[in-house]
Amino acid sequence: MDIIKQNDIELILSKMLTAGGDFAEIYFEEGDSAGFTFIDQKVEVSASGTTSGCGLRLIKEGQTYFASQANPSAVSLILLAGKLSGQLQQSQEPRTTRVQGEAIKIELPSVAKITEELQPYLEVIENLDKSIRETSSQIRQVSFRISAGNKKFFIANSQKTIALNKRSSAIFTVSVVVSDGKITQTAHEVIAEEALNKIKLENIKKIVSVAYQRASNLLNNAIPSPAGEMPIVISSTAGGTMIHEAIGHSLEADAVQKGISPVYLGKIGKKVASEKITVFDNSTLEGFRGSYKYDDEGTPGQKTVLVENGILKNYLYDLFTSKKDNVKSTGNGRRESYHHKPIPRMSNTYIAPGNDNPEDIIKSVKKGIFVTKMGGGQVNTANGDFIFEVEEGYELNDGKIGRMLRNASLIGNGPEILNSIDMVGNDIGWQPGTCGKDGQGVPVLDGQPTLRIPKITVGGT
Repeated sequence: MDIIKQNDIELILSKMLTAGGDFAEIYFEEGDSAGFTFIDQKVEVSASGTTSGCGLRLIKEGQTYFASQANPSAVSLILLAGKLSGQLQQSQEPRTTRVQGEAIKIELPSVAKITEELQPYLEVIENLDKSIRETSSQIRQVSFRISAGNKKFFIANSQKTIALNKRSSAIFTVSVVVSDGKITQTAHEVIAEEALNKIKLENIKKIVSVAYQRASNLLNNAIPSPAGEMPIVISSTAGGTMIHEAIGHSLEADAVQKGISPVYLGKIGKKVASEKITVFDNSTLEGFRGSYKYDDEGTPGQKTVLVENGILKNYLYDLFTSKKDNVKSTGNGRRESYHHKPIPRMSNTYIAPGNDNPEDIIKSVKKGIFVTKMGGGQVNTANGDFIFEVEEGYELNDGKIGRMLRNASLIGNGPEILNSIDMVGNDIGWQPGTCGKDGQGVPVLDGQPTLRIPKITVGGT
């Protein structure tokens, strides 16, 4: 990544600040990616490519001016910096500009190598698809998606920050849809790793079988879920989807500052959850999907205590929002690519394990529901109200796990539920994902131990 020399960096930054900006930044990125989607017994979508580009950001008096350029040269970036400064000088409304630059030769990781590494996965997927379809006539669709990529990026700003970093990621997902002509059920599974070679073929076979068995059981063996208020136990195997949605987004500083998340505004140092609840965001966990050495502003990744024994301790900050609150960035300035400006985002977010034995938590419920896998959900960050689907859940009767349930959903309010949790397991489970916000997607990992919620509204069939 020797496209930008030190003299060029200084010239680009100073050019942006000509009209008196408060902060200037260069973000240069190059990378490669490849992947395919296999649906209805054939490759439906296949994509691979390399990227090279730069994003320039200029901030003055709380206003952000941003421009991005593909395949840049030092000369084109100096010109682009001048255009940004010109926007500020002319008092134009802040805007985002994309420019196609001159193509230049730079050394990139090999897309051909990733594509070659994907071939064994395609062969396994073709065989799995065929064998599952032969197993049952109830199969309506089986879809697979696998992708991998590498990214290197360089950051320099007017605060003398300079950072060079690289990241890799790979993800595999399977979805199985079954139907008996009257009822349709779907099950999903996912594997996420920091490199394609860590997604083992035997693990793919395993989770495809798990997804099929769950979908089949939902269709053929499950009973309609009861509805109403009742206690539930959420297993650690369900991952941290609820914590991500119910509180995580609400603690991102831009949501708090804009009033999108008023429920946690001014609550630092105050009780927001049960004293049994401690929540971390930690980008330093080695090999985890949401981990990084530096965030996308060059701030070192770190472990941030969000909630400690029920007390709100921090929000998640990038450089822009931290300046507004006169605090330091927590290293959560993240962006999807050089086309996007950084915003506060979660990394690896989780509820810390507690002291309760998961088996004892299950035994403590006389009549309720045991959730082992969460589905999709929606949250209103303004008040914390949420609804989550339960992809896999079971009856709990006298502390024993009973029949499988279908079409269950959890309806509640994030702050109220977090305050009501009265048992926290000494285990922890994780759920990888790609988190969307403001049109950007970034890799994350969410975790939680086994939890008991003494009362929540369950939506049934």
